[in-house]
Amino acid sequence: MSQYQIAVVVGSLRKDSFNRQLANALVKLAPAEFSLKQLQIDDLPLYNQDDDGKPAESVKRLKAEITAAQGVLFVTPEYNRSVPGVLKNAIDHASRPYGQSAWAGKPAGVIGVSVGAIGTAIAQQHLRNMLAYLDMPTLGQPEAFLQAKEGLFDASGGIGNEDTKKFVQGWMDAYVGWVKRHVG
Repeated sequence: MSQYQIAVVVGSLRKDSFNRQLANALVKLAPAEFSLKQLQIDDLPLYNQDDDGKPAESVKRLKAEITAAQGVLFVTPEYNRSVPGVLKNAIDHASRPYGQSAWAGKPAGVIGVSVGAIGTAIAQQHLRNMLAYLDMPTLGQPEAFLQAKEGLFDASGGIGNEDTKKFVQGWMDAYVGWVKRHVG
């Protein structure tokens, strides 16, 4: 395959969120044959199974974008030791109705940044549990729990610290290999 489309789901709605900044920085670390596109999830209604037969246009769009992608990157903060509600809502929408999940088989990567010392470790573990159920082969190693500190991002939107940049580049390289192994 000459071009890999990767759907990027950012679990934060805040315009200047650290995780949105990280998602933007990941674009700069991806190889040329990988195209990363952030998916919009802020316009999804709250998931209600009664709507499975007639999903909102925003839900149809989300499922179509995931279906068209060869892989999915989840970039998530940690809220109250778990994933943000907006991310869980997007996951639920794209997995329903039962048997029609857009997530199934998509190779996933999970990364996140937080001000806390353990980064987003617990949120990532909760997310990994969901992705296992959704039949998404998920990159296990290396794990990447980043702490938001002064200088994490540079003025151009890239990773500012050279050691951190090298670490995140290694993570991205592992994810690229993961996608290629699963997609062919």
